[in-house]
Amino acid sequence: MNRKSLITFLFIAFGGAWVLFCLPLAFKNTPETYTLTMQIFFALAMWAPGLGAIIATRVVEKQPVIKTLRLNTLGARRYYLIAWFLPPLITFATIGSSILLGTGSFDPNFTFVRESMANLPAQTTLPPVEILVLAQTAFALVLAPFINLLFAMGEELGWRGFLLPRLMPLGQWKAILLSGLIWGVWHAPTTLLHGYNFPQHPYLGVLVGLVGFTLLGTLLSWLALKIRSPWAPALGHGAFNAVAGLIFFFMRPGFDTALAGSPIGLAGWIPIGLIIIGLVALKQLPVAGYDTLNKDTSL
Repeated sequence: MNRKSLITFLFIAFGGAWVLFCLPLAFKNTPETYTLTMQIFFALAMWAPGLGAIIATRVVEKQPVIKTLRLNTLGARRYYLIAWFLPPLITFATIGSSILLGTGSFDPNFTFVRESMANLPAQTTLPPVEILVLAQTAFALVLAPFINLLFAMGEELGWRGFLLPRLMPLGQWKAILLSGLIWGVWHAPTTLLHGYNFPQHPYLGVLVGLVGFTLLGTLLSWLALKIRSPWAPALGHGAFNAVAGLIFFFMRPGFDTALAGSPIGLAGWIPIGLIIIGLVALKQLPVAGYDTLNKDTSL
């Protein structure tokens, strides 16, 4: 394990992102500007881990970036289908588990969308609510994952492309769980400073996120290990970001995202946990055949 390389990566991944996470606070007194700058700076922050991976690989390890980080490897196509369609399945399963837990309820009237439309200027012309929900859902499922891939690759190049294989000397399970936990800690300022993901719980939300990101990171790590590349995890990450907002279409407003709706919240732990248990039961996890992502082997 190259400690100097790891420290360099973590310094850039955390330092760069956490500065960007703080910058929107300068605009907090102007809500519209604050929301816009938060979206811009958060998107830029997603490439801090990728930049850290590139610099640590090229400057510290003195290795070629594309080959070492496996950007020239795609792997089996079926894992891209899994990466594309598993996130929406988990999202809708999370809505289901929220209903079963009693922490949220299904909203066939699309109240959130109707209330949002009611706040628009009177001259605004929009299609019926049902058509709007259908169109936005289709966009989130079909096109948005590939658009989000441009930013999600920044994180996945760092977390699953660089960090995961370099933690492999600890053992595969430890590498998977530790990389996911670090990913969760990296997100902490977004919740503490901005209430991101869990607006009702800026402090407790950090702990909830640590568990959620570790579980979600286990699935993304499984994809990375299966194809020995960050491409499928990046698509899966982009797909999760794309469908995250769908919970507000299909759930009655007022739910607590730490308990309902969010795949990284309590309700989301159930479907993700069941999938992980299934992968273990089917002997798909841990992934057999090698110790690091950089070791050539046939799977």
